[in-house]
Amino acid sequence: MHKLNTMYGIPAALAAAENPGLCAELDQHAAAVRDILAFGVGESTGIPLTVLLAGYARGLLDQVAEFAGGLRACAPSSWPEADWLQLRLAAVCRHAVPA
Repeated sequence: MHKLNTMYGIPAALAAAENPGLCAELDQHAAAVRDILAFGVGESTGIPLTVLLAGYARGLLDQVAEFAGGLRACAPSSWPEADWLQLRLAAVCRHAVPA
């Protein structure tokens, strides 16, 4: 999670602080991640949040490695042009960092 936060979470948060549209996109992705973990992971009670987040992020990266489809498993050069995967990984990081 530390590597993901360094590549995606921190840079996305800094960019979102200056770009309301990007902030809204990240909020939407963060809400989706929250809902997936809350309602889409059976018998997850008692599993630490960081474990669930790491598993979800690993699943995303595995899918990209297998199917690609134009998504990039690297940080964008410009966060306002980030693709779905980059935004979703940044959103995962939002949940991993204590508020």
